[in-house]
Amino acid sequence: MLQGAAPGLDLASLALAYPADLPRGRTEQGVRIDESRMAGRLGATVSVVEHAGHGRKLSCGNAWSPGRAPLCAVHAAMSGAAKGCAVIVGASGGIGGALEAALLEEGALERVHGLGRSREGAQHIDLLDEASIAAAAAHVAAGPAPTLVIVATGLLHEGVHGPEKALRDLDPAWLARSYAINAIGPALVAKHFLPLMPRTGQAVFAALSARVGSISDNRLGGWHGYRASKAALNMLVRNLAIEEKRRNDRAIVVALHPGTVDTMLSRPFQANVAAGRLFDAERAALQLLDVIEGLKVADSGKLLDYEGQEIPF
Repeated sequence: MLQGAAPGLDLASLALAYPADLPRGRTEQGVRIDESRMAGRLGATVSVVEHAGHGRKLSCGNAWSPGRAPLCAVHAAMSGAAKGCAVIVGASGGIGGALEAALLEEGALERVHGLGRSREGAQHIDLLDEASIAAAAAHVAAGPAPTLVIVATGLLHEGVHGPEKALRDLDPAWLARSYAINAIGPALVAKHFLPLMPRTGQAVFAALSARVGSISDNRLGGWHGYRASKAALNMLVRNLAIEEKRRNDRAIVVALHPGTVDTMLSRPFQANVAAGRLFDAERAALQLLDVIEGLKVADSGKLLDYEGQEIPF
């Protein structure tokens, strides 16, 4: 059962996924139940069920199967009809595609716009081409208003270029391209999409950043272009949060660190990732959506990791 949730919500009507590293709990009728804290989402304690051979999920009735029905489904069930739309910039990438799929599956919003450089028509967007960003925004402006915008893009390596190990590796053209995609592009998305978001009520604009963009957390050096461009993104996010608060004092603008995700961006650098810390794209998307669901207005302007913990700039 759902403890402390709204009337009418129970295991017969909802299905939720949750990360697999939750503590184990008691057993009832052959089904293992764990307690998780979901204060940021529901203000309630939610039971997470584990059924032998089928992974971990908070399930509905007896229909056990692998997979998930996202946590936001609870939010939709509690708040009534879906409102607004979501925009995923970078939906042709690993994390962006998983975010788009998760939001479409849960159906908690009226519409989900998946935008990407390799997509055509109204779904096309290129962070290096402001005209394409403006055109995508004009399409979204037809309504409903976006209450969630996620910029799930990033550049770490391309062709013969990769993260620099030393100063001698610096290349001005590669540095400029890193800044253009990792910092300037998301800023231009904000320029065209933030004005479309509601002037009242909570709305979230999130951009994927990286822990290595934290100046205070830098202990190893190297990766000059990627680190510096993500640090620039973090500063832009802080500035955008301050400005957006003047327009809507409930708006939240954040940078999110997704962890190391098994995508093309990280694939050449996965050898030294600690066990259990390399996430597939679907799990990374769920973790990010979980963090987004738990955001408070006080989090605006911050860099948060996939567990919702603040990373100092």
